[in-house]
Amino acid sequence: MSNQNLIITIEREYGSGGRIVGQKLSEELGLHFYDDDILKVASEKSAVGEQYFRLADEKAGNNLFHKLGGGKKVDIFSSPSPDGKLTSPENLFKFQAMVIRELAEQEHCVFVGRAAGYVLDQYEEIERLVRIFVYADKVKKVQRVMEVDCIDEEKAKKRIRKIERERKDYYRYFTGSEWHNMKNYDLPINTTRLTLDETAELIKAYVRLKGYIA
Repeated sequence: MSNQNLIITIEREYGSGGRIVGQKLSEELGLHFYDDDILKVASEKSAVGEQYFRLADEKAGNNLFHKLGGGKKVDIFSSPSPDGKLTSPENLFKFQAMVIRELAEQEHCVFVGRAAGYVLDQYEEIERLVRIFVYADKVKKVQRVMEVDCIDEEKAKKRIRKIERERKDYYRYFTGSEWHNMKNYDLPINTTRLTLDETAELIKAYVRLKGYIA
């Protein structure tokens, strides 16, 4: 029997507002919201300290072949290794993937980041999956980061470059695909000229169009 839970995953450029949009959707549609609290759940289920998950959060591992794009993507359906590699980046990703799948089976969810769209797209039991990519132009992102993080323009630009590079490397390392490849998403949204409320409404309209909500 197929799983009828509504699952929305959001990958987001830093400063695009993707996380806030995810929270709005969670509240307005009655979905559970998971961002970095996935790390706490994964820690509890794996008995691996939460600090290991936080240190590795949305960062590529240290396998050079993977980093250069020459290695194979991580087999997310294989069991995490119980040996000395327990806290390896690959193992931590497998634990997270396992938690994401379990939560998606149990309840309606919004997942932000952690390649959740990729993890669940590989999982045939989840039928009502909507994969979103939220982005914006550089000026708008810098403006939002300055306002939200209370930092100056240069620091905002530097923070955006650093975090987006980490997210891009993380996605490629663990999925073998490109973070900015729009083929990996059902609905890419440019929030440069949209408010975050309008962005949430746009996603709800898409979900309604798909017949996933009334």
